[in-house]
Amino acid sequence: MKQAVQFVLLIVVINITYVSLTTVRLILMIKGLRKYASFLSVAEVFVYIMGLSIILNNLQSYWNIAAYCLGYGMGVYCGSRIEEKLALGYITAEVIVDTINDDLPEMLRDKGFGVTTWIGEGRDGQRLLMIVLAKRNRQKELLKMIDHVCPGAFVFFEEPKYFRGGFGANKLGRR
Repeated sequence: MKQAVQFVLLIVVINITYVSLTTVRLILMIKGLRKYASFLSVAEVFVYIMGLSIILNNLQSYWNIAAYCLGYGMGVYCGSRIEEKLALGYITAEVIVDTINDDLPEMLRDKGFGVTTWIGEGRDGQRLLMIVLAKRNRQKELLKMIDHVCPGAFVFFEEPKYFRGGFGANKLGRR
């Protein structure tokens, strides 16, 4: 019985590892980091083949199949958490502030963010509009700074895959 439980846990761990590697590799490919993705795929396929051979040789137990499925689902979750922690790439935030506030863009620039501003017209008057470029791992920091100065600001984020010139080339570094 103990050996059967250990075997089921082995299948879960192998699948968590495999699917986590797959998720991270896919993100690396999407971000254009093909070399890293290629190296990671070697480990990924090794784990996949080992796990698949184990499960295919032991299909007589529903516990093994359930462990494979459970490990797959947990792997998707773990892989997405790993990618979230890595926070690869860049984000742009479009920020709309309901007042013309010159302090916020300067504060963001002083903290190393790339900021472009202009004045727009909203339903109730003029608005300060900003596009802010930052490394993705600084997204929470950026949002906290905006919320501190302008808690009612409208903010949405996008992830540019490629960019060239301007602040990004000079301060954030090239890919």
